[in-house]
Amino acid sequence: MPEKVIVAGAGASGMCAAIVCARAGAEVTIIEKSDTAGKKLSMTGNGRCNLSNTNMHVGCYNPQARDRMQNWLEKYGVEETIQFFHSLGIAIRNEDGYLYPFSGQANTVADVLRKENERLGVPIIYHTQVKEILPGTKMRRYGVRTNGAFYEADSVILAMGGNSGPKITMSTGDGYYIAQKLGLHLTDRTPGLVQLKSSDPALPAEAGVRMEAKVTFYAGEKKLAEETGEVQFTKSGLSGIPVMQASEYVARALANGEKVHAEIDFFPGYTEDQFRCLTENILLLKDQRSITEMLEGVCNSHINDMILKKLAIDSGCRSDQLTDPNLKKILCEYRQVRIPITETGTFQQSQVTAGGICLQDLTDELEAVNMPGIYCVGELTDVDGRCGGYNLQWAWMSGSIAGSSAAGRKRID
Repeated sequence: MPEKVIVAGAGASGMCAAIVCARAGAEVTIIEKSDTAGKKLSMTGNGRCNLSNTNMHVGCYNPQARDRMQNWLEKYGVEETIQFFHSLGIAIRNEDGYLYPFSGQANTVADVLRKENERLGVPIIYHTQVKEILPGTKMRRYGVRTNGAFYEADSVILAMGGNSGPKITMSTGDGYYIAQKLGLHLTDRTPGLVQLKSSDPALPAEAGVRMEAKVTFYAGEKKLAEETGEVQFTKSGLSGIPVMQASEYVARALANGEKVHAEIDFFPGYTEDQFRCLTENILLLKDQRSITEMLEGVCNSHINDMILKKLAIDSGCRSDQLTDPNLKKILCEYRQVRIPITETGTFQQSQVTAGGICLQDLTDELEAVNMPGIYCVGELTDVDGRCGGYNLQWAWMSGSIAGSSAAGRKRID
């Protein structure tokens, strides 16, 4: 009699787990509470679906996961991910290490995963929410109670996602409640890969201003994170990949009641000598032109306005009315713009959930240590990665490892 496996959740990790499990000969059923498989997956990577990244190492994941990540990557790394998608007929494009489906369409990835499950005879039961995992009978180890029926299985793979994502994805963290009832422990959860908010009145009035910069985040004098890349100014604060990369650390500091600020350097590629030469050249322009005109060639005009506002300098002031020390102070501000951070965006605005099921409660096969046959994968676990395909790599990795293990389990009556 084949192993019977229930997969709770038809997202990236759940559909991957089901495919691996079914290919190994198990009888698999997916239970999905929404009306669509892969709804969140079809929205990833701005609709392009960044599947993985060839620059893969443990440092791309949260500190709590790094001790275990190397072992998981050795079990199922980037090459295994590429082979998996090739087995589905998906061609992959490598863009400087970022791996995308050649189609450039995330919805095609979701469709192919769904259709492969159908081809393998894996039913996906929609509009059905898993409510509880219960002891089973002599026939099967576990019972799965939903809002409309009761199922039995030898193994259950929890792939229900975290709290992150817009409401249409129905990512509400149901899996955490179920995991806790099974005796699994949770770490604190915060929005990850999310914009940060600020009440600074000097921020550019026009949203969408983008500049390459180095941004460093501090809680008091303690450095939380430092990232370089395109920083985006929104109506309410900061966004862009460098900001989102650091958002988890900022969120945890704010949750602890610490005061957090960002320090932005708009000239990260300049040495001190190079910036001093730039300053001296700009000072030579001092004449009857306004300070705004003097700064036109230095930076984005909205950033120039922000600098002047923060220093309380009238933008119409003539440059020759300012002393050289004051002009140098203005120019030096471009390397140390301080922005107070008041809060993060919500879970609905975040790309991932930071925190989740404690990894100490899971084996290397993602099986619950004290509940044989229960597996936890994907965003449900306390694993989150940087932007650039790392979170989807974890989905494929954890789903494949758990699916293979669940299919090979020997039931103990």
